[in-house]
Amino acid sequence: MSVKMTAALFLLLMQLSIFFGSGTGGKVLVWPVEFSHWLNLKIILSELVKKGHEVMVLRPSASLSYEIDNTSAIEFETYPTSYSIADTKELFMGSITKSIYELPKQSFWGYFLMLQKIFLTTSKYSESLCKDVVFNEELMTKLQNSNFDVILADPFLPCGDLLAEILKIPLVYSLRFFPGSTYEKYSGGLPLPPSYVPAAMSELSDRMTFMERVRNFIYVLCFDFWFQTFNEKKWNQLYSEVLGKCPVHVGLSHFQFAVIEADLDKTVGMDCYLDLIILCENENKFHELKCDIEDFVQSSGEHGVVVFSLGSMVGSLTEERANVIAAGLAQIPQKVLWRFEGKKPETLGSNTRLYKWIPQNDLLGHPKTRAFITHGGTNGIYEAIYHGTPVVGIPLFGDQFDNIVHLKTKGAAVRLDFLTMSSTDLLTALKTVTNDPSYKENAMQLSRIHHDQPVKPLDRAVFWIEFVMRHKGAKHLRVAAHDLSWVQYHSLDVIGFLLACVLTVVFILTKCCLFCCQKLTKAGRKKKGD
Repeated sequence: MSVKMTAALFLLLMQLSIFFGSGTGGKVLVWPVEFSHWLNLKIILSELVKKGHEVMVLRPSASLSYEIDNTSAIEFETYPTSYSIADTKELFMGSITKSIYELPKQSFWGYFLMLQKIFLTTSKYSESLCKDVVFNEELMTKLQNSNFDVILADPFLPCGDLLAEILKIPLVYSLRFFPGSTYEKYSGGLPLPPSYVPAAMSELSDRMTFMERVRNFIYVLCFDFWFQTFNEKKWNQLYSEVLGKCPVHVGLSHFQFAVIEADLDKTVGMDCYLDLIILCENENKFHELKCDIEDFVQSSGEHGVVVFSLGSMVGSLTEERANVIAAGLAQIPQKVLWRFEGKKPETLGSNTRLYKWIPQNDLLGHPKTRAFITHGGTNGIYEAIYHGTPVVGIPLFGDQFDNIVHLKTKGAAVRLDFLTMSSTDLLTALKTVTNDPSYKENAMQLSRIHHDQPVKPLDRAVFWIEFVMRHKGAKHLRVAAHDLSWVQYHSLDVIGFLLACVLTVVFILTKCCLFCCQKLTKAGRKKKGD
């Protein structure tokens, strides 16, 4: 055997031994969130499994979207909950319905009052799930004995950090979204000046006028007040009950993963938007669609198709809204693939076909796709950016308003109001994004920027999870803000010290001047007396 062949065989054996070697994989515990959050996270978990890691997902018995795939190596630990499936569905759908149909109609202050009620309802649900886990002695004993290396959690559902504290393992968060960026500010140590960092759900960009900055400041104050007055107090009580001590930061007492980049609105590690990962799976290559969908797409001719989906949580609409939308779609030359589960609209045109499910990412990558009508969920927005597809945004709730605003600011989207838009409004918006070449050009520019990365987002996400496992929490990345009090963080002690110094100097100078003046006055009087 030649030297080259021997060397090649040796390298091959080395790679195989590394790939199939035992004991190199870690153990990952997962605290997830339902629906699109789960669809997003599942991509990462599958990749971790491929790399030899053991993954266990804590799944409530009243789950709505955590499907168990017997062919997957992802393990599910199902725990009993006090909520039934009917209760859970009513909670989610009730909150969504209020957010879509009632919240936008409120006054400025009524908006915050209703939003607070919705948050308190979901917070109560989150607290219940947390208690169902941490007070389940059998489950906690099993988790303790499993010796996990890291917990991967979604911060939208608190408790992941409490489990990390109990199990004494590092914590990695998979998503960054909370009203007013409260989590990041108070627990992640991120400086988020309201002068240019818009509060979540404020529908503002980072380029604000004076009045927009006033509005943003009020949003931040309202969210901070709600978080500290209601949510923090409530969760502190639970954490104190479980830990026997009051946590330093509610909800994120072990947020050890925050090195700040030049862009203060992002955090190294998970890149804050793991939704990008889904988009990197197909490498901008169009996957083969089901025959019926592909035939329908190909039948569109030169006009192409429009893809329409309002996400995994909103399958049906009121009859009135559905008919308005269907009438608008019926007037465009493109064919439409609409993900819809409700009653068939009476105004549905022959160019529109309804589907209970569509391969959204694959369709957005199809050369015949001309536009994407979306509610503005993070997954869909980044899929559109990845493929360079212009957007007609119809935001419904949560961060969707902000997502559409940001894309509109970049010139790649038109926004419509779900409750007030007419069929003509929808028709005009679709004609704008399909006929005005600037929208496609701006979308493609965003796509080029997104693709220009040294490492794929999925690889980067997995790397940082493994990084935290290797370094037992990566405490060297921990933001120093965690060790500072509120007074120290805002430099109030320094300001007070400097102010005291200035006042002391002014006081001394004043006294000296008064003393000199008195001396001079006395001396003048003495001379006059002489």
